[in-house]
Amino acid sequence: MEFRPREVPGHAWLGTPIDARPLFAPEHAALMTTLRGLAPADWGKEAVPGWTVRDVAAHVLGDCYGRLARDRDRHGEGPVFAPGETLETFIHRINEEWVRAFARVSPAALADTLDLIGAQTARFFEATDPNAPSLGVSWAGIDPAPTWLDSARDLTEFWTHRQQIRHAVGLPTDPDPRLLSVVLDTFLRALPHTLRTVDAPPGTQVRVRIDGPAGGTWTATATGTRWSLSEPAAERPAALLRLDTETAWRLCTRGIEPATALPRAHVEGDPALAEAACRIVSIVY
Repeated sequence: MEFRPREVPGHAWLGTPIDARPLFAPEHAALMTTLRGLAPADWGKEAVPGWTVRDVAAHVLGDCYGRLARDRDRHGEGPVFAPGETLETFIHRINEEWVRAFARVSPAALADTLDLIGAQTARFFEATDPNAPSLGVSWAGIDPAPTWLDSARDLTEFWTHRQQIRHAVGLPTDPDPRLLSVVLDTFLRALPHTLRTVDAPPGTQVRVRIDGPAGGTWTATATGTRWSLSEPAAERPAALLRLDTETAWRLCTRGIEPATALPRAHVEGDPALAEAACRIVSIVY
């Protein structure tokens, strides 16, 4: 059957919508369980380069306040771009400003505030219209994005920061597939945007398979105008990149670089296409 390139209408090229709304409350509860279980010394341990556990928790609180102020309360004031500032520079700057401001807040007060505001944030997401236009998702290449993707993106951020806190205090990645499967599914919506500069004949397919209970399979198809996750998957793609769960989420959040992830992967078919898929990044980076 001949493949006929066509423009994918609307947001269909992003794949089947994700409903992350019921997961914000469980994710918030898991974070609070982790924070309430920390020893006093744990709050000062490094979670990411330059940030302690307390800093990461303060950052999560800032994200919650920002979401409620902007989308629930329609609050128009807040930080603005400096002249010539890129999105990445702007986000990193305002995040650092917030964390520094919270240096005077004790871990106990921070946890109490995050418990309150995080619960409100979860209720906000539960009430959203998944098909309404929302904030752009730069790593997926769409602005405005449908709310379902914007919301799922925030869930992945909350989940990722919780893992960073867990790792800082010697705990492993939370394997709960109820949350992790949605996180991975969201991360892989970056695949079409990742392949945007790859020139391939229409109908060419690149597949990413993640092993484990929370894993799955995602196939991007070249349509002639963009890569799409909405086309039927062929039995044999041009390239297959197979990853374990831990490698996959760390790669997408740049906890590890593609040069580290690729040797851990199983590759079939065109190695250049598989290598291109391994450049996936699902955060502002």
